[in-house]
Formats: sequence, structure tokens, C-alpha cells
Amino acid sequence: MTRSELISILSTTDRVQMKELFGQAEAVRDANVGRQVFLRGLIEFSNRCRKNCYYCGIRRGNRQVARYDLTDEAILEAADFAWHNRYGSIVLQSGERQSPRFTQRIARLLEQIKQRTHGGLGITLSCGEQPAEVYREWFEAGAHRYLLRIETTSPALYARLHPDDPLHDFDRRIAALEDLRRIGYLTGTGVMIGLPFQRVEDLADDLLFFHRTQTPMVGMGPYVEHRDTPLYGHRELLLPPRQRLSLALRMVAALRLLMPQINIAATTAMQALHPMGREQAIRAGANVFMPNITPQRVRPGYKLYDNKPCIDENASQCNDCLDFRVRLSGVGIAYDQWGDRTSASPESVARQEL
Repeated sequence: MTRSELISILSTTDRVQMKELFGQAEAVRDANVGRQVFLRGLIEFSNRCRKNCYYCGIRRGNRQVARYDLTDEAILEAADFAWHNRYGSIVLQSGERQSPRFTQRIARLLEQIKQRTHGGLGITLSCGEQPAEVYREWFEAGAHRYLLRIETTSPALYARLHPDDPLHDFDRRIAALEDLRRIGYLTGTGVMIGLPFQRVEDLADDLLFFHRTQTPMVGMGPYVEHRDTPLYGHRELLLPPRQRLSLALRMVAALRLLMPQINIAATTAMQALHPMGREQAIRAGANVFMPNITPQRVRPGYKLYDNKPCIDENASQCNDCLDFRVRLSGVGIAYDQWGDRTSASPESVARQEL
């Protein structure tokens, strides 16, 4: 699709056109990656962050946040939960930190998780920008996917979302994605949709960036404000929640048509704007569901935005409603699968051999 065609898709508010768009995206997903969703158990293991992004609730400058670090034992227990419930893979996510101690801890956890699950549990990391040698160490320790959201591909908009200093540099963010790809990760990224100051042309350019770089996985969702952030002061520029969600769903559908085999997450931010937001994303072409398996006692501390769902539930409660919520979307769950390709995955074979 051309840039002008993408802009047209993202600009439409016609109900008939949107229904046709979502139906086409569903059909393309079903034909290319199956009528199923892959599970990524989300473990938010630390909310300590050196960055001070203007939109984020766990930004360094927010002193209202109770900071935490899960113990190694708690992280391993969460990974065991995902493995025993046949999630296929997990995401270890944290605020951004850089230190030898942090690097070594992640490498040690990766090795332990691989050992405890006989190499069967896929692992995605989402720990921000790191030196290339750190990415390489983690890759060799067992991580095979990395999610580094760029939030926008517009340098001008990026500058409005971050402090003007070397720690928040757009070019460095892009370079980090290139480092990850060069090392061998399946590299994912993503953007926020419906930001203050954002134009529909910016969103079309985001989609074309995913296509140009052949990004294998994307996690994108509507921007949801947090009252303890500088960007909250521009909330009068926001679309109403339902319009923001609708725009995000059109982004999902357009990306599915643009890149038929890509993995697209139904993000929790969609559920923050509508109780069935993630299910709507699946019906618009998404194929990844990320149940939160972080211990409940620390979930309120990883509040990137207001109205974040499921912070008062534990992993078992989230698991209990998982099958029901996914099947409401008319799809099945691909248990025991990493979801990196459409053919049978070696991790499912490994489980069968145990």
C-alpha cells in the first residue's frame, strides 16, 4: 500500500468501511499465521528506570512511584507458571538500566529459565537501550526476541516526548534496533497511537517503517495518559477514548494488510480504553496475547499509564479468564508455541519428548 492509501485507511470513520477493513485483516491473518493467538506471559520484574520520558508513569522523575525489583526466585516462579500453563514464551520487561550487575543478573536468569524448561520456553526481553555487547551476551544466554518500542518514527514528535539530552536520542534508538537485528534477535518495536501533536501522516510513516525494516513483531497501542507526567498537561489535544481506540484498531488492521505474516500484539492499553479492547484488536488482525503473570503485589508499581487493567489480579486469575477472553474473539490459542513461524516449532517438539 502507498502512503496515501494508508492515510486514507487511518482517516476513515465510516462504519461500513471499518467493518470491511477489519474483516479483510482477519482473513489475511487467518490465511498467513492461522486463526489463533500466541501467548507471551508478561513478567514486569522491575520499575526502576534511568529514562525520564514525558509520557511514562515510571519515568525517573516521578517520585510518586514505589520502586521495586522482583527477586530471582519470584521471576523464576513466574516463568515456571508460564511453562506449566503451556504459554510457549514469556516477556521479561523492566525499566531501562545499565550496569554490569544488571547485565549479569539478566544473563543468569536467562540461563536458569532455559535450564528449568529444557530450552522449551521462548524468551523475549524488553529492557530498553543497551550497548551492543550486552545485547550479544543476553542473546547467547538464551533470549531470542527483543522488544524495543520507538514510540514514533517522527524525529520531531520524538523530541516532544523526551528531554533534550543524549540519554533520549532518536538516532540512538534507531541504532539500537539495528544492533539487535545484526546480533540475530527477532526484533520487535512499536509506537503509541493518538498522541498529542501526532498527525495521521506520522502514523502512516510508522507503518511504512515497519514494512521497510521488515519488523517481525510489533506491539503498538493507543496512548493513554498518566497524571504524573509532563505530557498529561496536553491532554486537551487528545481524541476521546473510543476514537483513540478506533484509530489504534485501524492501525492494527492496516499493518496486517501491509505485512501479512507479522506478529501483532493485542496490547493492554487497548483494554484500558475499553473492557473488550484487546478482543477487538484480535478481530482487527492481531495474533499475540500477553497475559500478565507478574506477582500481584507489585503490579500497581508498573503503572505506565492510568487505568491500567488487571493490576488487582494475580497470574492464576488472569489465566482463568484467558481462554474465555480469547475465544470471545473467535480464535483459538496456540499453546506450546513460540509463534516465530507458521510451521511446527521445535519447542513444542521438545515438550512432547519430555
